[in-house]
Order: sequence, then C-alpha cells, then structure tokens
Amino acid sequence: MSASLNTVAAATATAVDPACAEPLAVLGRDVTVPLVTGGEVTYAALDYAASAPALQRVWDDVAAYAPYYGSVHRGAGYLSQLSTDLFEQSRVTVAEFLDCRPSDQVVFTRSTTDSLNLLAAVLPADCQVFVFETEHHASLLPWTNARVTYLNAPRTPDEAVATLERALADRDPYGPALVCVTGASNVTGELWPVKELAAAAHAHGARIVLDAAQLAPHHPVSVRELDVDWVAFSGHKLYAPFGSGVLAGRADWLQEADPYLAGGGASRKVARREDGGVDVEWHTTAARHEAGSPNVIGVYSIASACRALREASFENLVARENHLIAKVRSGLAEVPAVRVLSLFGDEAPRVGVISFVVDGWNSSHFAAALSAEYGIGVRDGLFCAHPLVRTLLGSEPQAQGECGAPEAAPGERSLNAIRVSFGAGTPDEHVDRFVGAVKELVSDGAKWQYRTEEGRCVPAV
Repeated sequence: MSASLNTVAAATATAVDPACAEPLAVLGRDVTVPLVTGGEVTYAALDYAASAPALQRVWDDVAAYAPYYGSVHRGAGYLSQLSTDLFEQSRVTVAEFLDCRPSDQVVFTRSTTDSLNLLAAVLPADCQVFVFETEHHASLLPWTNARVTYLNAPRTPDEAVATLERALADRDPYGPALVCVTGASNVTGELWPVKELAAAAHAHGARIVLDAAQLAPHHPVSVRELDVDWVAFSGHKLYAPFGSGVLAGRADWLQEADPYLAGGGASRKVARREDGGVDVEWHTTAARHEAGSPNVIGVYSIASACRALREASFENLVARENHLIAKVRSGLAEVPAVRVLSLFGDEAPRVGVISFVVDGWNSSHFAAALSAEYGIGVRDGLFCAHPLVRTLLGSEPQAQGECGAPEAAPGERSLNAIRVSFGAGTPDEHVDRFVGAVKELVSDGAKWQYRTEEGRCVPAV
C-alpha cells in the first residue's frame, strides 16, 4: 500500500463508536415506496454514487434564502446585492473546503463533467494528456482536442504510479502536459494514490487534475496537501442538488484561454470598432468562464454542503462509513455466488461504493428485484466507466435470465454489474436490508416475474 493510502487508512481510526453514530439528516429518509408483492416499505436509497440525497441542512439553507433570490452581479437592488454577496462568499467557502492556495481560482460550473470539459477547452496548444482507462467518462472523454495517451488499468496503487512515470518519461519533454486521475473509483470505490501521482506528474513537468466527484463527499480533499493543480467535483454527489459543480485550481491556463462560453458576465468591456466589428476585453477572474446568469441556488447549496460536512467532522463520517462498508463486504462475502469487483484487492482503502456480479443472474434483473421486492435502489450497468467495468468483468458471460442489460442488443452477450453506494445519510437498516435481500434472492430466487421494457428490466404485470 502506498504512503498516502496508509495515511488515509490511519486517519479513519477514531474513538467514536461508528455503530452508535447517527447518519446525517437527508431528504427522503421517510419516503415509502410500494412493493410489487404488496404493501409498502421505507425506501433504501443506495445509489449515492449517482446522486446523493440532499442534506436537510442544505435544503433548509436554500429555503431560507429563496425569498431573497435575485440577479447576481451588477444589480443595484438589495436582493441583487445580497445574492451577489452570497454567491461570492460561497466561492470562499468552497476554497476553504478544498484547502486551496491563495492564488487558486474557484470556477462554478454545472458538474464534474462540465468542469473537466472547461479545463479541456483551455488547454494550451499541443498539450499531451495522460488518463487511465479506469476513469469515469467525465474524465476519460473530454480531451478530444489534445494528444491523449490512455493508460492500462493498474492492479496496485504502486503500479499506477509506475505506469504513469513510464508514460511521462517517454513524452515530449518540452510541451505542456496534463494528467487526469480520479480520487476514488465510481465502480470499485477504491482510493487512488493521488499524492504520489501528483509528485510523478510534477517531476516530469506535467500538471494534474483530480476528479473528486466520488472522493469529496466521503473524505477531506486538500489541494495543497495532495499538491494537485486542479480539482473538480459535482454538487449533486455532495448532498447538494440544483445542478452546480466546481473547478478549482491554478489560474494561468484559465486566464490565458478564451472564455469557455462567450457572453455577459465573462466580458469586462465590449466596444464597436470603426470597421464594424467588436472588441472584447474578457475578465481575468473566475467570471471569465462563468458567462450568463449564475446558478446562485446551486452554488449556495454546494457551499452549504461544504459547511455541513466540515462541521460534522470527516473523521467521524469516515469512521461511520467504514463501519457500513465492513457490513456490506462481510455480508456479501457470505454469499459464494457474489463476486465483488476490485482493482487493488480486498485490503485497499475505499469509499462507500461497491460493485459486484451474481452467478446465475443478469445484473439488471437482480437490481430490478431489489427495487420491486425490497424497496432498495441500486444501480446496474457499466456506470459510465465502460472500459473499467469491461476490464474487471473480462470475458465472463452473465446469465441472460428474464431481463437483459440495457447495453446488450438482442442476441448479444450481456455484460454489466450491480453497484451499491452509500454515505453520510445512510442508516444501518438500509445496508442490513440490502445484505438480507441479496442472500434471499440468491437462495430463493425472485418472487416475481420480470421482462425487458424499453431497455430496462421491470416487473411483469
């Protein structure tokens, strides 16, 4: 295990009894859903890796602000001034949450995907990009205008660092280069050796951007300590709905490039020329890449979530989440038909994201049964990380069963997995019910018949 992963693992030790700690209050915790077998049950939301439920604290903060909502920047009215102050204070809050350097910029975007596409749009000419095939599509695909080197999936953290070092050693040493890496896998939940990868990048004259979409909701992220150049994350995975994201880090490439979007807010001065054209002076602040009316509600919700997570203490949150991870992993280990997917092995530190397959079941069928018969929401498929999941599954066929995977055309071999994910708002009962449901489905089978409808497995009526 690499040094930084040992540090993370050691930091999770705490005197707090995680079994007694209360989950953070989230919206939807009392929602009931109907079961196909009859009756209702409290919904177990175990798809945090896709979108985490909103913290009650975030919802309350937004509700308190909503009557004072106004246009951001340039407005003379009281509500506009208040909204502008709230928007810019949210930028400060996010910078503190990420432990940014004084010279770093915090740019508000729509999501992690938008943040990384923004960074891709401002890359210097002839930039080389290095990215592992294990990345989420948000960090795998934006680099279409650069020279991209895709790195094979490593099987240990040390191998990840060595693979990157070899690739960087062979690159053009005089041109700009960027490494893109996840902090925690959205498929396996495993933590990546970000600090060591950043050191390797910088030793070879490259910069590095951290996709923290799955890391920031579960662990503290320090731009300074990890020594990354940029970090990107999404509000909707950080218990903050309303469609905002963050790109934070070095300002130079952002300032030197044309705005990601051209329009009001990004421009400082616009004037007609005598020849009939238009001269534009763009902002050099974060506003340069925030054209249009800002999503102040979304931005404020991110800031509220950042404050709530810091006040709750990541030490306590990590300890409780590790308690839940141990419950799920030990429960699944008792079912021989279940195979948990992993790159780095059973001992690797991870967040509350676990993917698996079940012998004799198509994953879409299994996930549908968990929902319809037990009120448990999980994810099935390839999780917008197709190369990684296909690497982990290899050439193993899955039983077609009564429902096929959305990705499989008629007659094709099905290749997909099930993902269970949880976090600060997950009660023990939800993971206990999940483990019990897995055991029951494997031993007894589904109680209902299912069919494929518009690419999804659904209960047959």
